[in-house]
Amino acid sequence: MTTVNVVKQSIYTYSYTKEERSICKLEMRAFFGFDSESNILETSVQVDPSRSPFMKERLDVLAEGSSIEEIIKKTEDIVFKEKTIKLVFIKNPSGESRSFSDRRDIEREVGFYLQGDVDLKKPEQLLGIMNLNGKWLFGALFLSESVWFKHQQKPYEYSTALSTRMARSVVNIAVPDPVGLKVIDPCCGIGTVLIEASSMGIDIVGSDMNPKVMYGSQKNLAHFGYETTPVNLADMRKISGDYDVAIIDMPYNLCSVITEEEQLEMFESARSFAKKVLVVTIDPVDKFISQAGFTIVDRCIATKNKTFFREVLVCE
Repeated sequence: MTTVNVVKQSIYTYSYTKEERSICKLEMRAFFGFDSESNILETSVQVDPSRSPFMKERLDVLAEGSSIEEIIKKTEDIVFKEKTIKLVFIKNPSGESRSFSDRRDIEREVGFYLQGDVDLKKPEQLLGIMNLNGKWLFGALFLSESVWFKHQQKPYEYSTALSTRMARSVVNIAVPDPVGLKVIDPCCGIGTVLIEASSMGIDIVGSDMNPKVMYGSQKNLAHFGYETTPVNLADMRKISGDYDVAIIDMPYNLCSVITEEEQLEMFESARSFAKKVLVVTIDPVDKFISQAGFTIVDRCIATKNKTFFREVLVCE
């Protein structure tokens, strides 16, 4: 009997609206280098599904077969002895639908042969089985936790701020692998991006030139337990230092009207302190980005209520 198997591939399932499709695909490309036309993505790269607001789950494949019987034969000698287990049937979001009773029958049939302590209420390790493109896949299952959802109820909010769902995806696009990176949000507003980044353990600092807004972001961060994330009072055009990534949500409400000259100055300043910039904007800013010395390497359009459009630009 064996206790360890090599993961052959990981399967991610996704859920997103029509309006979110473009930014979800951009997030896929940031994480994996490519996107998928369907709600399923196959890759050798492992990402915590809770990082993404669009991922539902990740299945790390340990065995595959053409039938349930073949899966049983390949898994009956695997011993799960360190954690209690539970087997879950994974619904294919792009494939055939099965009734609840059929799914439970498959769980019981395969689960009967698994070697390990079963706990149906609070298992320490979920296992999954699914049918994809005519193949049966079995492996370790990791579900997404909607961390972003908990951040929707902020003490301070305003209508033009990014949604927590979009902010989380923006952070992922900007910083797909945060290990060793220093990140800055120089126009942090009420801190939506800072909160999502902080919840993922990203080394980030924020700043804003509006004292009231800066105060609101500090209160929001503290409300969710991220009071150690620094927020400074500063004009972005006067920021110094050395950062790997800057996330810039361009000002766009009636109290934050900026001229084209000021937009160029912001990007020129970002060029001096950041190697990579992710820009969120409602205005066309390609020429200013180019003039500042950046190159746009990827982009998407995200919509809100089908009438409000933002561009997300990845610049290096």
